[in-house]
This record gives sequence, structure tokens and C-alpha cells, in this order.
Amino acid sequence: MTGDGVDAPADGAVSWRSLWEDTSRVVGARNVARWLCEAACGADGDEFIDELEAFATERAVAHLDAMIARHRRGEPLQYVLGRWSFRRLDLMVDRRVLIPRPETELLVEYAHELLAPRPRPWRIVDLGTGSGAIGLSCAAEWRHEGLEVWLTDASADALDVARANLAGIGRAAPNVRLVHGSWFEPLPDSARGRLDLIVSNPPYIADDDPDVDVSVREWEPGSALFAGADGLDDLRRIAAEALHWLAPGGAVVVEIGAHQGPAVAELFRAAGAVDVTVRADLSGRDRFVQAKRAAT
Repeated sequence: MTGDGVDAPADGAVSWRSLWEDTSRVVGARNVARWLCEAACGADGDEFIDELEAFATERAVAHLDAMIARHRRGEPLQYVLGRWSFRRLDLMVDRRVLIPRPETELLVEYAHELLAPRPRPWRIVDLGTGSGAIGLSCAAEWRHEGLEVWLTDASADALDVARANLAGIGRAAPNVRLVHGSWFEPLPDSARGRLDLIVSNPPYIADDDPDVDVSVREWEPGSALFAGADGLDDLRRIAAEALHWLAPGGAVVVEIGAHQGPAVAELFRAAGAVDVTVRADLSGRDRFVQAKRAAT
């Protein structure tokens, strides 16, 4: 073994099966080793299994070694791979955007529950979209006719990532608009009072929160994580402005920290929202707040 890499025989011929086994010993997890080998091989799932007895190219082995080294130095696996799954999407991710979390997937379910009773066309905005995970899932999973999805982000870099991911949703892509700006600012005036749904996973971590994992603080974009002394700075803005953009009976659903439910719910009630509800994630922890503009 050389450095952080994997063993290779003197003649340079090494099969993907051997590389998988060597990588498993280096990284200590067989599933992680497989993901790394699949990325280096350029084949996923059954296609990778079909390649196990094939010899890897020198370039592929060098790519694998480089990824192993990055992972062992602490870089999150998702950034090393350059991709991560979210619901039905395979998203490009790098340090310009947050890594999509499994708990956020439920936000799309709750969003659809809120929209389902409403007549089409549906107008949706995903505020602070990052990689585009939430908004692109809405566009990709729901019937395409009568659907308009806006993705906003203050980070031009993040929008570049979302734009790359937009290409992966196929026939639904024409329904999506990406606009650069903070929260509601880049939306056209014609959207004011006409949105059926607002979704967002905004920053909600307090600046000095001691429980934030070191790798998260060191690798993921702080502007997408931290929101002031109590973590509520951005949620305050969303709550204050949401009703001005929603159509009568329209809804907003946001992701929150596990202990922020009562405070965020009160922000929306103070702004005049109705049917304010705190909802849990699959582990039973408060994770979302949803609210509506009164129907009349």
C-alpha cells in the first residue's frame, strides 16, 4: 500500500473485486468502499458487479486513490463522490452547497399534502434552494401539467449547482425557473399574492452552537447553516414575508431545528398565519413548521 491508496500488483493489473476489498480495509466500511469504487469505475449497481473481474485502468486506480485520501483527511463522503441521492434524484453536490439530508426528504411529502387539495396551476417557490434538492424533487415527482417552480438562492455558486442538477429531471425541467437573490427578493412582482406553496430549508443553527459536528462546520457552507445568535434570523424573515406572497389558502412549510418548533410557530402566528402546525421527522423530533394564509 502506498500512502492513503490501495495495493496494486507489480504488473499494474488489478481487478475491481480486489480494489473493493482493499478499499474496504482502508476506509473500514464495505458500503463506503463500494461507493468509492463505483465512482472511480464509472459504473453503478449491477453494472459495477458485472465489472468486478475486469482490470481497472491506471487512471481509475489513481482516481480511487485520490478519493480515498480526501475521505481519510475528513472530507465528507458526499463531496468526495461529487454526488448524493435525495428521494428519486441523483444530485451533484460539492462544497458550494449543503449535503442533502434524509430528514429533509419528508418536507416534500408534507408539501404535497398541502398542495393536493388546491386546483392547478400550482405555483411553488423553494427559498434558498442550494443544490435544488427540494424544489427539483417537487418538479420531478408531481404531474408536470400546470406546475411552476421557482428556485431562489443568494449564492450564485449554489445556483450553478442547482442549474447542473436541473438537467437531471428531464421533461420537468421547463417548469423550473432559477433566480439569484436573497429569499423573496428575486421573485417577480407578478408572483406576489399568487403562490400556492413556499418551501424552504433555511439556515437555522445558532452561530455558537457547540453541538455542530466538526466536519459540518469545516466543510459545509456556513451561510447555509448559521443564522444568528438563536438560529432564527432567516426564519424570522421568511415568516414575516410569506403571507404577502401566498395566495389565499396557500401554505408555507420550513425545516427547523429540533428545539425550535414553538418559537418558529409563534413567528408565523404573529405574522397572521393560520393552521400553524409543528410536524416531526421520522425519528419523532420536531423538524418542520407549516402554516397557511387564510382562505379569505
